[in-house]
Amino acid sequence: MESRRSFKKKAAAAAVITALSAALAGCSGGSGENAASTKPEQTGTGKPTAPAVSSKEAPLEVSIMTTLLSPTPAADDNPIKQAIEKATNSKLKIQWVSGNSYNDKMNVTLASGDIPELIYINDPFSQVFRNSVSQGAFWDIAPYIKNYPNLSGKISATAWELTKMQDGGNYGIPRPRPSEGDSFFMIRKDWLDNLGLKVPTTTDELYNVMKSFAEKDPDRNGKNDTVPFAASVDADKMASLGPLESSFTKTNGKWKLQDNKLVYTPLLPETRSSLEYLNKAYKEKLIPEDFASLKPTQVTDLFKSGKAGILTEKAGTVLGYYEPLKLVAPDFKQEDFYPVTNINGYNPKGPGFSGIIAIPKKVPEEKMKRILKLVDTWMNDDVFAFQTYGIEGTHYTVKDGVKVTDSEKLKADNGPDFNQIVYVSDPYASTSGPSLPPKLNELYKKIQDERAKTSVADISIGLYSPTAQKVLAELDKKVQDMKTKVILGREPISAWDSFAASLKNNADVIKMSEEMTEAYKARNGKK
Repeated sequence: MESRRSFKKKAAAAAVITALSAALAGCSGGSGENAASTKPEQTGTGKPTAPAVSSKEAPLEVSIMTTLLSPTPAADDNPIKQAIEKATNSKLKIQWVSGNSYNDKMNVTLASGDIPELIYINDPFSQVFRNSVSQGAFWDIAPYIKNYPNLSGKISATAWELTKMQDGGNYGIPRPRPSEGDSFFMIRKDWLDNLGLKVPTTTDELYNVMKSFAEKDPDRNGKNDTVPFAASVDADKMASLGPLESSFTKTNGKWKLQDNKLVYTPLLPETRSSLEYLNKAYKEKLIPEDFASLKPTQVTDLFKSGKAGILTEKAGTVLGYYEPLKLVAPDFKQEDFYPVTNINGYNPKGPGFSGIIAIPKKVPEEKMKRILKLVDTWMNDDVFAFQTYGIEGTHYTVKDGVKVTDSEKLKADNGPDFNQIVYVSDPYASTSGPSLPPKLNELYKKIQDERAKTSVADISIGLYSPTAQKVLAELDKKVQDMKTKVILGREPISAWDSFAASLKNNADVIKMSEEMTEAYKARNGKK
């Protein structure tokens, strides 16, 4: 929600959104989707696939605009593009736009009305796109999704739900990401074992673990030099301390559904309890003394250097921590980078998407259906494999039944770039990976499956509040400033009480809550 701003005119909105969204341009290819790999082929997801495209039907010509994260775009005679076209019976006219300028180009394109037949929208809740939707510029594809097995089966229900507009419509196909296995507590299992401790499941148990990590020499080096929880905060949010606060509120994000209303989480008594908890942890040196000024890289460096026992991270990042830790802790094993299942019955669920691909209403209904079929067919395992592995003999060889990819050749032929149009996400991508030993993958997947039973999504994603657009960004900074002061002990908890009381009576906060509640009910068809 941070990237949306008040809308007055098309031109003004384009300028504002462009400026505020520029920082997001580099994020559009996240979750490894622009990186080639040498992973074994993953065959099937247990979901039905679309029927084969009829070769008797004339090829579908489609104009497409999407972002480009490589230096050079794929040419029309690109072998991977041609393979995808043949498999989907299509002719793709792709306009590749540099990720550095994509926001500018997208906003100008939306404002002009001359929109390609399939366009990547990096932020489906920007005011410019919302305005286009409200003017009827894009198809609501919600009524059609059930007819396409990959669209309905390989994209999570969470992603479809959280990309709905305020009227409950889906004005684009979510570009899928794993919804499970989001960033949460990762803990040094070897330190737990050294101290005879179990993986914590409550905030009280977590506190006991942190205190033991601080006082009982968990790394057995004979020194009092460990930092239990490597964490920091940002100017407008709790950052890596966020999961701890959320374990108290059992809420992912800034808004909690309570008594059929969305309540701003700083008003919750559980938020107050989390601040008391963190203030005590700070006094007892369980979090870094300089947490308020640490940069994210400094937090991860604390863990990589072997000084910290807990951090907020995804399990799938294990390799990035394993090698540095082995240098300072030779006995450290990959399975010692251990995911906590939940705390107080809570763990976060990811939104399950990164942007959408949308079809303008100028496209006739029958062609719109064929475009949906194109995307659905493209998501078939054998078709998506072209951009993942390339073409046999050119980009990969088969060894012992496993596709081994020449990553450099695949990248040179733009294979990963096609992920910026159609992408299929491994549901375990945040947790496991082909470079990990099978035993570790099995462990991480088992823990993710357990986490899925208690994971909580941020239900406020995509909800529109005009008041929030005006005041929430600055309000979040004031809230975080007070939280940080309370944790540091620069302000007593009574100061938080007074601050929270003022928020409760603040006209903007009251109006925001009303608007967010109305938006939530409208999106979910409730009264």
